[in-house]
Amino acid sequence: MDLAFLNPLYEHPGPWASVYVDLSQHAEDMHHQRHLTAAAMARELAGQGADEATCDAVRNAIEELRHSSEPHGRALFARAGDIVLDPSLTRPPQGGSWAEWAPLPRTAPLLDLEGEDTLCVVAYIDRKGADFELRSAVVREDAGSVAGRQWPVHRTSSVDWSERHFQLRVENTWEHNAAEIADALAVCQEETRADLLILVGEDRERHAVRDRMPQRLHDRVVEAPHGPGSRLLDADVEQARAEHERARADAELERFLAGRAPDADGRVVAAEGVPALVEAAREHRIDELLVRPDGPDNHREVWIGEDPDQLAVRRTDLKILGEQHSWPARADDALIRSAVATAAPAISVAPAAGAHREDVPVGGLGALLRWS
Repeated sequence: MDLAFLNPLYEHPGPWASVYVDLSQHAEDMHHQRHLTAAAMARELAGQGADEATCDAVRNAIEELRHSSEPHGRALFARAGDIVLDPSLTRPPQGGSWAEWAPLPRTAPLLDLEGEDTLCVVAYIDRKGADFELRSAVVREDAGSVAGRQWPVHRTSSVDWSERHFQLRVENTWEHNAAEIADALAVCQEETRADLLILVGEDRERHAVRDRMPQRLHDRVVEAPHGPGSRLLDADVEQARAEHERARADAELERFLAGRAPDADGRVVAAEGVPALVEAAREHRIDELLVRPDGPDNHREVWIGEDPDQLAVRRTDLKILGEQHSWPARADDALIRSAVATAAPAISVAPAAGAHREDVPVGGLGALLRWS
């Protein structure tokens, strides 16, 4: 996950209000329930010591969502009476809405609740062309179409010699149209920067298009065996997106596991455990942060200063480094702040967690390292 969108959160000092609002319920009394949520979140923040202006800003922001048709939810990050960032979520917050007042914004849950929001181009293919649709957890819009040769496109059952010539022309038309669709789909992917390409149609048409896609896109293409004229349901797209995210997380976890062993130069390019990660963050060596959401080290207390690289396991360590002001913070949120400062991405490895990997990385926090 590219964390650049979080930069505004680290341009201002804390403390911060972090609120995750569940908008997944759309019952008849939705407006009243969201009004109650607004009051409850403001009350919760006030109970944790938040200033009145920030509580009011959060209450007003949630009140403005009373009529929202967003399918999942919204995160709100506020300080000094202002909402600084309010990204939409791609999944509802587990257990409903919640709020926290802390020295750092609670950004770690975004790795699962906002995630990459995999952008998909769905191509509905037939023998004459294709329609493209752009889909994500919050987007559904037309993305254009391509029309191939319109004649001839159907085979006959005749075995007459003259008909065999016709059949050859049919084959040529199919191949031409598949190439046209593949080219158009490649252009669409480049323009939209889609992460995933879903081919929908009958087996022959899907395979023909996939075979003609550029090699660089092959690992982004999946096929959905649906009949002519059918459209993918949200559940179909969500399943394809989830499988893609799991595969990517699994690949990163494999890189991490391989990086535990020294490379040809004797360098270990994977680190885990809070002390090792804090040291890597101070030295700006985190290349990618891996977070397992249920890891016990995620909420381990570390100490932070005003700058992202002012980070230590013990408060006395910061004083030794010359930092006069320090605050306690969760390890996962402190490491994410450091990752944002050095333009390092982060990924939740929850989709890849299995029975034999449930403790990887150890404690729930790990990193692939960069070296000078």
